[in-house]
Amino acid sequence: MIGRLCGILLEKKPPQILVDVGGIGYELDVPMSTFYDLPACGEKVSLHTHFLVREDGHFLYGFATGEERTVFRKLLKISGIGARMALAVLSGLSTGELAQAVARQEAARLVRIPGIGKKTAERLLLELRGKLDPPVSTATTEHTRTGTSSPDNRDDIFNALLALGYNEREALAAMKEVPGNTEVAAGIRQALRQLARP
Repeated sequence: MIGRLCGILLEKKPPQILVDVGGIGYELDVPMSTFYDLPACGEKVSLHTHFLVREDGHFLYGFATGEERTVFRKLLKISGIGARMALAVLSGLSTGELAQAVARQEAARLVRIPGIGKKTAERLLLELRGKLDPPVSTATTEHTRTGTSSPDNRDDIFNALLALGYNEREALAAMKEVPGNTEVAAGIRQALRQLARP
């Protein structure tokens, strides 16, 4: 079991990243909540991980905090919820926001996440009731990063939205509000905010 990785961040192509650990490159899928907090490529990174073995392959998932990984594992235990959908949930809502939605039984917040319909949202709320730590604060923290922007950023943002399950029309509509020189993580965050609006 691989429970943690510490190494050098080589690539960031949301939702996948590549981390060099002692000369071995590990590919990990990460939720957007983790992606936002990643350092620049070439810098050291430490992630909690979940190793999943399936018939069609071995998969590694990375998380900035142990809490994110714990919630991910709880989501996987719910019937009909796979790793991709669990990542989508953590990309659409922070662990605190998810706990708040469960505490208030707000299915509407979950339905906005791609791939989750009303029945799935209701099942999630039922299965997670009493199993998540109570939300502390609803205030969100902004992670502003400075760096040089490239023309490829919009492509990366667009591809990240597609990887999260949104279709091309939804992704393009959300990106209309995202300036062309926006850094990737900030752009994804802005686009997800647009998509979360009723």
